Amino acid sequence: MALTLCNGYPALISTAIMFYSPDTCGGDGDNFQMMGWWNIDPGACALVYGDDLEDLNRYWYYYAEAADGAVWSGPYGASVPIAAFNQCYGVGVIIENNHESVAIGFRELDIDSNDDYTLTFVP
Repeated sequence: MALTLCNGYPALISTAIMFYSPDTCGGDGDNFQMMGWWNIDPGACALVYGDDLEDLNRYWYYYAEAADGAVWSGPYGASVPIAAFNQCYGVGVIIENNHESVAIGFRELDIDSNDDYTLTFVP
C-alpha cells in the first residue's frame, strides 16, 4: 500500500507531494501535509508514501521539475523550502525572497479507491 513516483523522463526529476492529513496538520496547517524533495533518476522510482492511500483521501497532489527545465505542475499553489521538507501547508515556510523557498503549483491526482498507486512522469 503506497504512492510511488517513477521517472519516465530522460532527465533527473525532483518531486514533492501534498495530501489531506487532518490528524497531523489540522488547525493552522489547513489539514494538508507537504513533503519533498525526492530526486529520481531516469528509469527509477521512489516510494513517497508508504501507507494506504485511500484511507486518507482520494485526491493527492504532486509537483515535479526536471533538471532540463520541464515541469509538471497545477493550480494548487504553495511555498516550499528548496531543501528536503515535511511540513504542514502554510506553516513554517520561509519567505521566498530569501531564496530558501520556492513557489510551486501542485497538480491534483485522483487515485479513485486505490490503496496503491504509481504515477510515472513522461514527456
